[in-house]
Amino acid sequence: MNPTTTALRAGGQRGLIELRQSLTNGADLWDHAFWPVLMLVVTFFLRDVSFEGTGFSVGALALPGILGMNAAMAMVTMSQLLTADREDGTLLRAKATPNGMSGYLVGKLVSVAGGLVVDLSIFLVPGAFLVSGLVTGSVEAWLTVAWVLALGLLAALPLGAVLGSVFSSARAQGLLILPILAVIAISGVFYPVTALPVWVQWVAQVFPVYWLGLGMRSALLPDAAAAVEIGQSWRHLETVGVLTAWAVVGLVLAPAVLRRMARRESGSSVAERRERSLRRVG
Repeated sequence: MNPTTTALRAGGQRGLIELRQSLTNGADLWDHAFWPVLMLVVTFFLRDVSFEGTGFSVGALALPGILGMNAAMAMVTMSQLLTADREDGTLLRAKATPNGMSGYLVGKLVSVAGGLVVDLSIFLVPGAFLVSGLVTGSVEAWLTVAWVLALGLLAALPLGAVLGSVFSSARAQGLLILPILAVIAISGVFYPVTALPVWVQWVAQVFPVYWLGLGMRSALLPDAAAAVEIGQSWRHLETVGVLTAWAVVGLVLAPAVLRRMARRESGSSVAERRERSLRRVG
C-alpha cells in the first residue's frame, strides 16, 4: 500500500479516537456543551425581538449566523490544539514518523470537524424548538447546511493550522482572540450586517465568518428573509466563491507552513518551552 495512503488512513483513525475520547471525558464534554448552551440562552432572549418591522425576530436571524460563527471558530480550536501539541512534543514525534505530519494534520481535521458537528447539534436541535420561523422541514435546507458547513470547514481549519504554526506557545494564542471577536462583531452574526455602515459591510465580506452566516441563513430561513441581506439576495455563488478562495489559500499554505515549522522542531526546543512553562507555573 502507498505510504502516503497508509499515513492518511492512520490519521483518520487517530482523529476518530481523539473524537471518541473527547466525548467520554468530563472536562471535554463541558467544553462541548458550554458555548452552545450559552448561545441558546442568548437566542432565547432574542426570540421575540422583531427586526425593524420585518416580521422576523432577531433570534431567528441570529440562530443560523451563530451556526456559521461556530464553524469559523473551529479555526481557533485548530490553532490552539496545534500549538499545544507543539509545546508538549507531539508534533516532534509525528515528525519522526514517515509521512507523520500528513497523518497528524488529517487526524486533527477529523477530530476538530467531528467535535464541531457535535457542538452545532447541541445548539441547533433545541434552538429549532425555541425559535419560530425557521425552515427545518425541507431536505433542501439540510443539504444547504451540509455544503455550507463542509466548505466553511475547508476554509477555516487549514487557516487554523497555519495560525497554530505561527504561535509558539499556548499563552500567545490570546493574541488571536481579539481580532477574531472583532471580525465576528462586524459579520452580522447577532444582527443583520445591513444595519452597519457600508464600509464595515465591505470589510465583513472579506472574511469567511460573514459568508458562513449568510449560507446558514439561506438554508434555515424562508426566502423572504433575504430582504434584510445585502442586495436582498442569499448570493450562493458569491458564498461558494469566497469560501473556496479561503479554502484554496489555507490548503496551499498549511502543508508548507507545517513542514517549515516541523523542520525547526527539536528535542531541545521542546524542552526549552516546557521549562519556560514550568517557570511561569512556579
